[in-house]
Amino acid sequence: MGGKPSVVVEKENFDHIEERLGPLKEGGNYGFTDMSELCLVSDVVIPPKFKVLHFDKYKRTTCLKNHLKMYYRKMGAYAKNEKLLMHFFQESLVVATIIWYTSLEPS
Repeated sequence: MGGKPSVVVEKENFDHIEERLGPLKEGGNYGFTDMSELCLVSDVVIPPKFKVLHFDKYKRTTCLKNHLKMYYRKMGAYAKNEKLLMHFFQESLVVATIIWYTSLEPS
């Protein structure tokens, strides 16, 4: 079997992971200077004891209007908190829809 011993392979894998995480530990530059630039909704206030709800995920194969209605109904208790509604909308998206949502400008 001429392969490397499993301990050597594991060490190489670990070294590779550490190398990839290095910029995170060192505060590497990822094209933004302020972490707040990552937030689509700034200054969102999440109520104490708020639990992230389970949402049916929108995959572009069902009716968008129905998806929005169901999301709004599930979040009905927070209907007056627009920032919270926008912030957690991403939890109801997957694949291309989450890519679209996260690429939006905060404005």
